[in-house]
Amino acid sequence: MPLPASSSSRKVNILPRDFGSLSRGLPSSAEPGTLFVLGQNGGMSVAPDADFPLVFGRSEDEAHVCVGLGDPYVSRQHGRITREHARWALYNQGRLPIRLSPSRLVLSGDRAELPSGYTPLFILGPRQEHLLEVRIAAPSAPGVENEAKTSGPKLWPLRPDERLVIVCLGQRYLRNEPYPQPLTWSQVAAELSELRPEERWSERKAAHIVTNVRKRLSGSVPGLLEEDVPPPVGNTLNHNLIMELLISTTILKSDLELLGD
Repeated sequence: MPLPASSSSRKVNILPRDFGSLSRGLPSSAEPGTLFVLGQNGGMSVAPDADFPLVFGRSEDEAHVCVGLGDPYVSRQHGRITREHARWALYNQGRLPIRLSPSRLVLSGDRAELPSGYTPLFILGPRQEHLLEVRIAAPSAPGVENEAKTSGPKLWPLRPDERLVIVCLGQRYLRNEPYPQPLTWSQVAAELSELRPEERWSERKAAHIVTNVRKRLSGSVPGLLEEDVPPPVGNTLNHNLIMELLISTTILKSDLELLGD
């Protein structure tokens, strides 16, 4: 969807292809109140005074930011984000709901104000959830550095083999599948053995690596050890680990490249 001819290049901009996840922060030059939106094939930034409603949806020709490409359940123009009364507002114009937070859905025809900072939006399809990253540069407070310059969430250090196993274990989460669960150890071992046969993967080896990561983080993150959760334990420990690594942005969708995606 082309930009209107009247849009100033300083107020509405296409993000570089290598911009990276919005969860990692914004450029130091970002003006407070600027909207940043990132989809699967790129994104845009819109200044607060641009008078520019940003449209997102599955059509690359009819939306400014593409999300849900190839999914017929996502509308061609699924929604828009526009500036109203000094706040950015989200409008759901599609049929599928949009998850704004774990406890809030924006249904078809609904409106919701977006907070400053990082907000991942999920279009909830029957087969897959589609991520649309949104970040609004927060205003500076006296004596406080601009939000665009602050650091992101704490990243947990992972060795390359730990990252590989955990990404394989939690790939359903990274692919935004509805109601994701960790893979079984047999599934992890089978996939890694096919991917890297020279490394002699087994269920025991994969489980040992992940268990050590859980133990290492357990001093700071609750719910990673059996004594932390009530029975039956099931997948709870690995689920809690994956969620912590996702929320902290220690693992990202781009890590699926380790699996050949």
